[in-house]
Amino acid sequence: MDVGFIGLGLMGRPMALNLIRAGHRVHVWSRRRESMLPLLEAGASEAASAADVASRVEVVITMVADAPDVEHVALGPQGVAEGARRGLVFIDMSTIAPGAAQAIAARLKGRGIEMLDAPVSGGEIGAINASLTIMVGGDAVAFERVKPLFEAMGKTVSLIGASGAGQVAKACNQILTGVGVAAVAEAMNFAQKSGVDAAKVREALLGGFAYSRVLENHGQRMLDRNFKPGFKAWMHQKDMRIVMEEAYRLGVALPSAAVTAQMFNAMVGSGLGEDDSVAMLKLLERMSGGSPG
Repeated sequence: MDVGFIGLGLMGRPMALNLIRAGHRVHVWSRRRESMLPLLEAGASEAASAADVASRVEVVITMVADAPDVEHVALGPQGVAEGARRGLVFIDMSTIAPGAAQAIAARLKGRGIEMLDAPVSGGEIGAINASLTIMVGGDAVAFERVKPLFEAMGKTVSLIGASGAGQVAKACNQILTGVGVAAVAEAMNFAQKSGVDAAKVREALLGGFAYSRVLENHGQRMLDRNFKPGFKAWMHQKDMRIVMEEAYRLGVALPSAAVTAQMFNAMVGSGLGEDDSVAMLKLLERMSGGSPG
C-alpha cells in the first residue's frame, strides 16, 4: 500500500521502518527534517506537509504525543483532511482519551475519511521488533482493509469495538502496567531496605503466583539500574491522567490507579520524567532515605 506516516519519534520511526521492510511505499512528513532522515535513507518519500502526505496515499498513520497533536495533524491547517481523497483511512496509533478519538473520528467522517484508533503496547523494543500489541477501535471493514499494515508492526492485533474502544483497551493496559511497575518497584525497594538480595527475591517470585511480565522484564531492568527510556515516565503520567479523567467522567472508582498516577506525578515533579517508567524505583528509594547508587 501507499502509506503516510507522521510522528517519527521513539516509537514511530521503527514502526515506519517495519512498514518499509514489509514492502509498503511509505511517505513521511515531520516538522523536524532530521526525524525523517533514517526513513528517507531506508527508501521513504518526503512530503511537504500532512496534507501533501494525504494526497499521495490510501492510509495515513499518526504516532504523536496527545489529542491536540492528533487533532492538529488531522484537521488543522495543511492537515490530513485538506489533502485526503474520500475513502482514505486515518489510523491514529497515539494514546489519547477515548472521547477525543470519537470526536476526531466524527469530524473526519464528515470529510469522507474513516478513522481507526489503534494505540499500542510494547514500548520501543516492541516497535523495533514488530511485536507490538495493537488495540483497534472503529469500522470493521476499514480494519480488514488495513490489517496487513498492523501485522507488519505488531504481533497481536485486535479489533476491540467501535470508535474509541481501542483507547479504552489501552487505558486498561496502562492501569495494569502502571500499577504493576509501582508494585514491582515497591517490592524491589522493600527487599533492598531489608538487607536481602533483591535479585534472589525476584527469581523466587517468578516461580509463583506473583509472576508477571512486568516483574520479569521491568524487574530485571530495576536490578540492572537500566533507566534508559523505552517508555518515558512523563508519557506514563500522561496516560494515567487520561485514565483518571475518564474515571471521573464515568464515576468509576480506580483507587490503585489513582495512587499510581500520583507516583508518576511525583516522578515528573522530581526530575525523573525523562527516565523510563521503571525509574519509579529511584523515586521510592529517595522516599525511603536515599538511593543505593
